Amino acid sequence: MSLQQDIIKSLYVQPEINPEETYRTIVVFIKNYVKQNPFIKSLVLGISGGQDSTLGGKLSQIAATELQSEGLDVKFVAVRLPYGVQKDEQDCQDALDYINPDKIYTINIKDAVDASIATLNTQGVTLTDFQKGNEKARERMKAQYSIAAFHSGIVIGTDHAAESITGFYTKFGDGGADIFPLAGLNKRQGKSILQLLDCPEHLYNKVPTADLEEDKPQLPDEVALGVTYKQIDDYLEGKSIDAKAAKTIEQHYLRTQHKRMLPITRFSVHEIIR
Repeated sequence: MSLQQDIIKSLYVQPEINPEETYRTIVVFIKNYVKQNPFIKSLVLGISGGQDSTLGGKLSQIAATELQSEGLDVKFVAVRLPYGVQKDEQDCQDALDYINPDKIYTINIKDAVDASIATLNTQGVTLTDFQKGNEKARERMKAQYSIAAFHSGIVIGTDHAAESITGFYTKFGDGGADIFPLAGLNKRQGKSILQLLDCPEHLYNKVPTADLEEDKPQLPDEVALGVTYKQIDDYLEGKSIDAKAAKTIEQHYLRTQHKRMLPITRFSVHEIIR
């Protein structure tokens, strides 16, 4: 088995999907998880205004609405988590209008992140702008878990195959959640589901950006990664792509393997080095 085939298998990617069947499968997955865990009274997700959180939010709200119609007291809680003023705030508001969440919170993480950075500085620990970006991602996840605790809920993650393959997320930040409903999807497949669900076009056609670095505001993911999502999607669908792009994707995958693993113990380490 080639590395490409191994990656495709490990990330559960299908060469093509039926958007309607897949969206229903994801909604049923969320609902079944809630039913199997009676403590769950809410589904919590941070909304950034991009494709992934818009899709995750819409599917979560659909699941919550169906659970409510079945007599369960479960709601979807959307959370805005800007650092100061977000440049694409209108996209976030458009995403919220489209999702129509049961409840919305806005938690500005700037004071918390800046306080953390200042405290570290007093001990001689100075973070780069890139490292500060990871602080922002972890603070956002911390806030989501606090809200989930308050509402007896779980945190929904938006990780999907086109993100997982490159490890393009913060470990224990946006990479930390209770469930990942979008797992197995690539970017174009997620887009096809949003199109099916009548999402505003500018949200699913928006240039993807993590927007964590202040020195490089709204830096496109594709620039940071050195490959396009079309190349990543083609690779995940088993297609042949430019050799240089394939090498870049595989290097990202191998270098970030630790992000896709549970914390290592003295027992599991033997499985890794065997």
